[in-house]
Amino acid sequence: MTQKIRVTDDVLRSIPDPGQGAVLPKDGETNILITSALPYCNNVPHLALERRRFQPGHGIDALFIFVELMNTELLQETAALKEGITPRELCDKYHALHKETYEWFDIGFDLFGRTSTAKHTEICQSIYLNLGQHGYLEKQIKDQTYCEGCKKFLADRYVEGICPHCAYVDARGDQCDACSRTLDAIDLIEPRCLINKTHNVVAHSSSHMYFKLDAAQPALEDWIKKSWKKGKWSPNATINADGEIVDARMKSGLKPTPVTRDLAWGVPIPPLGRDDDKEMGGKVLYVWFDAVIGYVSITGEYTPEWKQWWLNPDNVRLYQFMGKDNVYFHTIYFPAMLLADGRNWTTLHHLSTTEYLNYEGGKFSKSKNRGVFGPAAQETGIPASVWRYYLLSTRPETADSMFSWADCIAANNNVLLKNFGNFVNRALKFLSAQYDSVLPESGDAPGPLSPNDALDAEFITDINALLKDYIDAMESVKIRLGLQTVMLISSRGNGYLQASGLNKALMTENPQRCAQVPSYILSCLPTSDALLLQLNAPARVVPEVLSTDILAGHQIGQPDHLFKNIDEKMEQVWKVRFGGDESTKKEEEAPTSKRKAKKAGAVNAGPNTVAVSGPKSPEVIALEAKILEHGQVVRGLKEKKEAKDVIDAAVTELKRLKAELVLLEKSRSLAA
Repeated sequence: MTQKIRVTDDVLRSIPDPGQGAVLPKDGETNILITSALPYCNNVPHLALERRRFQPGHGIDALFIFVELMNTELLQETAALKEGITPRELCDKYHALHKETYEWFDIGFDLFGRTSTAKHTEICQSIYLNLGQHGYLEKQIKDQTYCEGCKKFLADRYVEGICPHCAYVDARGDQCDACSRTLDAIDLIEPRCLINKTHNVVAHSSSHMYFKLDAAQPALEDWIKKSWKKGKWSPNATINADGEIVDARMKSGLKPTPVTRDLAWGVPIPPLGRDDDKEMGGKVLYVWFDAVIGYVSITGEYTPEWKQWWLNPDNVRLYQFMGKDNVYFHTIYFPAMLLADGRNWTTLHHLSTTEYLNYEGGKFSKSKNRGVFGPAAQETGIPASVWRYYLLSTRPETADSMFSWADCIAANNNVLLKNFGNFVNRALKFLSAQYDSVLPESGDAPGPLSPNDALDAEFITDINALLKDYIDAMESVKIRLGLQTVMLISSRGNGYLQASGLNKALMTENPQRCAQVPSYILSCLPTSDALLLQLNAPARVVPEVLSTDILAGHQIGQPDHLFKNIDEKMEQVWKVRFGGDESTKKEEEAPTSKRKAKKAGAVNAGPNTVAVSGPKSPEVIALEAKILEHGQVVRGLKEKKEAKDVIDAAVTELKRLKAELVLLEKSRSLAA
């Protein structure tokens, strides 16, 4: 088919050909290094990971690295034991499954790698050695969790117990999912071994190397304050909107943190040339020490010139995407490590964090089969493009958001099908039927469009304003806002089509005008893969102003519906299929024992949390006040007629607080 496209550097998007070598940063240009979530390879991926899809389309050189953790002790060894295979076989199995899932979602990484490589070991050990040489490692002898039944020290994620801070009963050995605090497994109350919960877990002393975060803190604080301001970080738990460091660990003073573990699976500890090297024999690097280095090592797998990306802060900006529970490791732990290493590392420029994506009024849970996960999304028959749209439209950028089958179906039927799909299909079908799929001569010169009348002038002005809004949103990493703007462009295009009266009568009465309308429409269409096929056009950058890129004489492909209607009855089908087991849901909501509550000294109780008995507690009073305050916030948002997603997020949070109060009162009643 004939292609006639305006070909200039500012029009066509540069898509690297794998056969032409790796993408490398260019001096004097904007070079962006992008990293995304660190998934574990012991199970299927969560839908949160499917939200990450970045398409540089505005004249920017970018490298997108996605790392899968292979050296995570519990997740590999325990899962391998359950499946009767080795940790390496487990990694291979789930690496292939993850890769297949991401490819189906059309997530375009430059490299999707793993941490079980020689390059990863090499770079991890080099950083460890540099920390030692610069005086940032010290030996400490401390108690570690030891399973008498397994007869071995337990990795952090081999252990669960009651959180010493918030009393959540299923806190992991490295972090509590309820209060998001990092933990030392030895501090858990009533620890239990996840290999066999009947085993007795005790404390045994062991020698380990610790990273002296206290010594790194002064330089780290200076770096955080400069980087936060320069990179315009999204609000997070480390630094607030006023530039004040609010992380409790930093405010009270960072403490040395362990970087080694007594395990068989992981990166071996290299000798430091010190007297205590013998005591470190047979140990491996702690998972969170080597996990974040995976970003670097996977780039090393991508290109031997990895230092051009990671040791080049003057020419490269590092953008990192993650959930809020990983903020500490990316704003404090990893940067402190790179600063203490002594080399001139490319450090975090922009941080984009999200809150939690919940499921139908509760939480996603793999163990309880509650929620839809990566491979199962494909089995629903909902196309990947619809999943991407819905997940991005509900991206929890400022507050927790809720996955809802009803909302997902409505997003497809009412937004994608009736708005965007109608806009695209209407213009292309007219070209196919009336012009034999060939774009007619409209009289408009290639390049920025000039209005022919008041209708055109208003349309061009509106679209140019929306294009600016879109570019501003994406450059500020406000992805949900960017997607909303794309839909506004589609709505405006539909309005222009209607006002222009594009039909056979217009073709007879004013053929030039009839030729101009589809030309204008094709110029403002986004460039998804399915749409490019129908346009018979290459990918193009997002223009700063509406321009004619597809020229007269260009032959389009076969028009087809981009989206199809989803039967609303499927909501109940999917809710039943992915709702989990009723008994486990009841168990999840049940209050925990009075004995555990007393031992934990529980505060801030909630679902799955140890509650406090006795008269009305300060926690109940505080929670009631918080509910009253948040209720006023919701009313204020409604009065101001804020965006629906903002109001919905606030209402969801109010419901969560009320549910927490109900459970807290129920626990108090049972304990009385």
